[in-house]
Amino acid sequence: MDKGITSFLQEHAAEKPVSFHMPGHKGSRIYKEHGYGNFLGSIMDCDITEIPGADNLFQAESVIAETMEEYRRLYEVKKSYLLVNGSSAGILASILASVGRGGKLVMARNCHKSAFNALVPGEIQPVYVYPEIIEEYGITGEIQAEDIAYALDKNPDSQAVILASPNYYGICSDIEAIAEEVHRRGKVLIVDQAHGAHLKFFDGHGFPASAEESGADLIINSTHKTLASFTQTAILNVCSDRVDLTDLEDKLQLFESSSPSYPLMASLDINARLISECGQELFDKWRENINFFYKESKKIRGLSVMQAENLDMTKINLDMSSLGLNGNTLEELLIEKGIFIELVAGNLIMCMTGIGNTREDYQRLLRALEEISRERQGSSAAAAVQPAALSKKLQWKGVPADKEMIPLEEADGRVCASSIIPYPPGIPIACPGEIIDRETIEYIMERRKAREKVIGLTEDYMIKVGKL
Repeated sequence: MDKGITSFLQEHAAEKPVSFHMPGHKGSRIYKEHGYGNFLGSIMDCDITEIPGADNLFQAESVIAETMEEYRRLYEVKKSYLLVNGSSAGILASILASVGRGGKLVMARNCHKSAFNALVPGEIQPVYVYPEIIEEYGITGEIQAEDIAYALDKNPDSQAVILASPNYYGICSDIEAIAEEVHRRGKVLIVDQAHGAHLKFFDGHGFPASAEESGADLIINSTHKTLASFTQTAILNVCSDRVDLTDLEDKLQLFESSSPSYPLMASLDINARLISECGQELFDKWRENINFFYKESKKIRGLSVMQAENLDMTKINLDMSSLGLNGNTLEELLIEKGIFIELVAGNLIMCMTGIGNTREDYQRLLRALEEISRERQGSSAAAAVQPAALSKKLQWKGVPADKEMIPLEEADGRVCASSIIPYPPGIPIACPGEIIDRETIEYIMERRKAREKVIGLTEDYMIKVGKL
């Protein structure tokens, strides 16, 4: 074996890269500066099981219950659950606790793949609502309250609604308006706030309101994405009595390990303590650094920074296509300068900031962009960005019972049997039950040619479809 996971991680860390990708802690510095360095040094000794005194995640009564209560207090909700299988576990459990077997779910078509994964075990029929498309960048925007209302009125037997807000690019939907429409019709609103665990703690100040403050019933927060807990940790917040808690807890046990990681739960505890004890300082610095970057970025020739209504400004979306750089090329140039970003979408790159980023991180990004700008003087504009594929509405046929593997090129007109998911951002381009068309096939091929990951497509370009 030339290089395993451990060697790669150690070599990458030794290069001291700048992280503008998840997780939000950005490394050990934030733990060490706030007195948790000893925990990092003894993490293997903290890897235990449910010994006496350690409590139990699925019947929390002592130390785990205390951390759950701290999150309940911080988010000002009815109850909080710790998640150690990521937000995905919370999304799956929330859907199956809110929608009966064989029921209907109104869902935004740009939901994360985990929401679609709940459909098959629950035999749930989706009713898709499509987001707006921001044509300038070819990305998805808000979900409109009137579109949710229309879908519910056309499908009054639907039991719940789920959407992601913020979406991957930081664009938030009007959750308060959506909640009013959902509750007026007696349904449950689930918000995948995986990318917005921090919004509650910015308390406005130019940032969209959190789903907890806007009337949602169940909210799933990936605390690892932007805050200080370890990857794979999250929080499920309950804000109303519309979902039975015993049913929700039962569903959580379906999707969480029976041997939950104590180091992961400890990182959730540390994250809560950091917010409780130092939150004002940490979020003030974060806000100041973001404002600093947006101000200084205006001085860089050829750099466009995306502005949008209801944008979570912690997601910095950059475009240098006026200098002949598409997103993939810009990412490669930044990596050469030791800066790693979260996402490429056409000509756009998204830099995901987090609670652990320092002023020096933002300064290094600005210097790198300035150098790239100088190096590209005189270059012509890049080709126009390809529109977002989700603007294409595939015809729904029904999830096939019998399945087979066929070459992607032969899938035109066949019914998708397993989600096909460009990753990131993890939003299916074709879902089980949708009819694949030629345009979708070509889009998938282009993503692979651009060296992007496409889950659901084998190395030899085979996909799973309904058997004829």
